[in-house]
Amino acid sequence: MKLNLTRPLVIFDLETTGTDVAKDRIVEIAAIKIMPDGTTVCRPEKRGKEHRVLVNPEIPIPVGASAIHHIYDEDVAQAPTFRDLAPRLFKFLFDCDLGGFNSNKFDIPLLAEEFLRAGIDFSLEGRRLIDVQTIYHTMEPRNLRAAFKFYCDKQLDDAHEALPDAMATYEVLLSMIGRYEDAEREMPDGTMGKPVQNDMDTLHRLGERRKKADLAGHLAYSEDGKVTFNFGKYKAQPVEEVLTRDPGYFSWMMNAEFPLYTKKVLREIREQMKSA
Repeated sequence: MKLNLTRPLVIFDLETTGTDVAKDRIVEIAAIKIMPDGTTVCRPEKRGKEHRVLVNPEIPIPVGASAIHHIYDEDVAQAPTFRDLAPRLFKFLFDCDLGGFNSNKFDIPLLAEEFLRAGIDFSLEGRRLIDVQTIYHTMEPRNLRAAFKFYCDKQLDDAHEALPDAMATYEVLLSMIGRYEDAEREMPDGTMGKPVQNDMDTLHRLGERRKKADLAGHLAYSEDGKVTFNFGKYKAQPVEEVLTRDPGYFSWMMNAEFPLYTKKVLREIREQMKSA
């Protein structure tokens, strides 16, 4: 099957030192550029016979991360840094849409952060971002009826009626905890842990989600579309209102260890406030 493309699509994946967009670094980049005519071009340059680029992150690779992707400090000691690769990679990605698995939540934010760190403003404006994980979750139902069948092996005949839905949800929750309570999974920090436990605080943290405004999630959109802070003493408060009554907060964030992309969005909001 041939993709219907109007411009190149780059499918890429990153291996990293961890999952903190502000602090962690890329140690490997693999990318395939699919052209509108259906031909493919592997990532911008080859390393030996492998279709990948190892990157020297300029910081130690944690043992937990290496245990996952099997890339160690000695493997990247002589590899180019991202700053070395940035101009060629920027050219390779120029005027391309981007795709990956969970790429909208992690790979794209980290890639943009690395470009900014290298002094290149890698704009996402106008790019179409194709996250295969989102397609997967859309097409393989994640609704209550599907969960009730999968976890309880029962048909939910009265779906969308309040009481049957509530009872089914309760049964699914019990089944999930029973199934996964001792199951280890990779945690956000790259370590192995047990994310599903019979503990409400743990389950609450697992389910926290807000629409991000800055890729990393430090800024989020409120229900009425305003950009709000998503952390700290001003959590859930509109950014414009906070910066108006506490302008020093902007300076603090600019000098603190927040992702460069977060700072970029914050600067843009501040400039819009000045021109309003």
